[in-house]
Amino acid sequence: MDDNRSSLTTLDQMAYQSLLGRARGIKRLVPFLGPAFIAGVAYIDPGNFATNIASGSQYGYMLLWVVLVSNLMAILIQALSAKLGIATGKNLPEVSRENFPKPVSFGLWIQGELVVIATDLAEFIGAALGLYLLFGIPLLPAAIIAAIGSFAILELQRRGVRPLEAGITGMVFIVVIAFGLQVLYSQPDTGAIFNGLFTPQFSGADSVMLAAGILGATVMPHAIYLHSALTQKRIVGRTEGERKRIFRFEFIDILIAMVIAGGVNASMLIVAAALFHKNGLNVRDLDLAFNQFGELVGPFSAILFGIGLLSSGLASSSVGTMSGDIIMQGYIKRRIPLYLRRAITVIPPILIIAMGVNPTTALVISQVILSFGIPFALIPLILFTSNKKIMGSLANHKITNAMAWAIAIVIIALNIFLLIQTFANFN
Repeated sequence: MDDNRSSLTTLDQMAYQSLLGRARGIKRLVPFLGPAFIAGVAYIDPGNFATNIASGSQYGYMLLWVVLVSNLMAILIQALSAKLGIATGKNLPEVSRENFPKPVSFGLWIQGELVVIATDLAEFIGAALGLYLLFGIPLLPAAIIAAIGSFAILELQRRGVRPLEAGITGMVFIVVIAFGLQVLYSQPDTGAIFNGLFTPQFSGADSVMLAAGILGATVMPHAIYLHSALTQKRIVGRTEGERKRIFRFEFIDILIAMVIAGGVNASMLIVAAALFHKNGLNVRDLDLAFNQFGELVGPFSAILFGIGLLSSGLASSSVGTMSGDIIMQGYIKRRIPLYLRRAITVIPPILIIAMGVNPTTALVISQVILSFGIPFALIPLILFTSNKKIMGSLANHKITNAMAWAIAIVIIALNIFLLIQTFANFN
């Protein structure tokens, strides 16, 4: 390792110093920060805006506990995904291809591509809606501008993983600042917040459906695929001991990123409860939410909401493209240039916007499609991370396994409920 030290980047050298126990303080952690922030973008995408705003405006603070539980589930799921990449040096689609028959891998690739299309639909509509709300640009030209912006973000990826991480982390913090200020402006009820966080309750079937929507918008299949790829070759552990230490550092990265994502989601719901529910407004469309922010608080509050939505959509769109590349390469050992993939995946959302479909309705449809994809990512992930032949000493403990399967059952059951209710409402 010392002989090759001169060819390593500064951050890689710091990482190996951390593994050897020579680095101290924050320097030990810095090289391992980043992957969870990229994967965590999926947890604050425009679909989360729609579900959290609707939940807060209709039920006040009541469903805050769902945001908390969803975030705890997300921590475990992303930890398993990151651990798979660290232990095997492979991503989830690659491990699936090696362990499943070829027809199964091909089918998983098809559903994975559908997941990416649904992801892009949500992200582009969110970014286009943000441009429309901020600058009055009609949705179709706004979607084209958003597409150009997504190509610019991909250019960061071409320059390396670190610049991409920095760019996406910067956009995440724009969303954090926007909703942090919104909470200050909305002056929420602190007692009601704590009651909502720690008192699980529902109020009829519609509240259960919104809870399922919060969970469905939080746990995203493409984030599961992506995280395993982000950790598989970032810092390679040569021994079981090194891999365990890498995972411990990466788990801290996950905790930080998921706490931030959970805080943003909670802030969305809190702001909607403090402003809309308090004033008897049931706000389900994001453009209506933007207008109400302007009326109830002031123009700056509306601008903050629009900036947050735009930043979320642009950051999330790049994550969807990365996931699509990983899914294709992993399941069928094929690749197409990222720019070509980006060009192909912008077509469906632009067509849907051109058809005049309500943006919020399109976001709901995208979440339904994503719900179909969760079991196909989550179940293989648990199966593989439980296998000692695949994972070695990083295989799941019995308690971890039990928790993972319990989470999978809850997520799949709630998503089935969400699908049934959504189709019933459309009919």
